Amino acid sequence: MKSHNTKTNNISQRKKEIATKFLHELSLHMADLENGYVNDKYTIENFASVLCVHPVHLTSTIKTVTGQTPCELYKEALIAVSKKMLLSGQLTVSEIASRLTFDASNFSKFFKKATGQPPSAFKKKT
Repeated sequence: MKSHNTKTNNISQRKKEIATKFLHELSLHMADLENGYVNDKYTIENFASVLCVHPVHLTSTIKTVTGQTPCELYKEALIAVSKKMLLSGQLTVSEIASRLTFDASNFSKFFKKATGQPPSAFKKKT
């Protein structure tokens, strides 16, 4: 019985480790997007490859540990980076969209759906 509890604790610890590494890689990827170092968004397969786990395992682990899917966390991170870039005032909405691998129209739709206002209104408000 004791070994079963130890095994369960190890699995839990491993899931936490995978989730922590995923969040770290997500943060690095967002910084790369923000700074214009990459031209493509990562997929779950990209993250899984970096973390040396299967994409299905990564998805279920992230959902178990955080209560959110990797896609939800990715979208939240994109919105946070979008807001940061809009607040900086250094780039136009179109330039931000391009940097985050959107066309301007889809970026506006994405941002408005997540925040309730278009990026241009968010930028003007600040």
